[in-house]
Amino acid sequence: MAHLTYEQSKSKAFTIIIILGIMTIAEVLFALLGKGYLIEGIEFPAIVMALVMIAMSLAKAYLIVYEFMHMKYEVPGLVKSVLLPTLLLVWAIVAFFYEGNGWNKSRTKLINKYKGIDDTQIDKGIGFIDNDTYYLN
Repeated sequence: MAHLTYEQSKSKAFTIIIILGIMTIAEVLFALLGKGYLIEGIEFPAIVMALVMIAMSLAKAYLIVYEFMHMKYEVPGLVKSVLLPTLLLVWAIVAFFYEGNGWNKSRTKLINKYKGIDDTQIDKGIGFIDNDTYYLN
């Protein structure tokens, strides 16, 4: 914003703030609608909800980083040095979830082995509930 006057900079910042506010309201309304709180009987699948919410959050993050952190006006090398570690962080989170899921499956298999439950006895489509943990009166 160095090439803009003070009034132009202020106007541009105000416009971006209004856009971010509208996007936030849209996110909240979409989340409430998708869960069925606004209109009874209308619900969206979880994957659709997740993808739309992630996309809207990334769009807001883009606006904030490029306008308010002035990345739009920096040299390309600096922009890449800031954004590349962020992408690596996202990759690390996905890798940790994948590894954690594998660890959980391995741990469940080991617990079932020591309880004497064979893999063929477990209905994998429904799940497994431990009878010692959940009591019915």
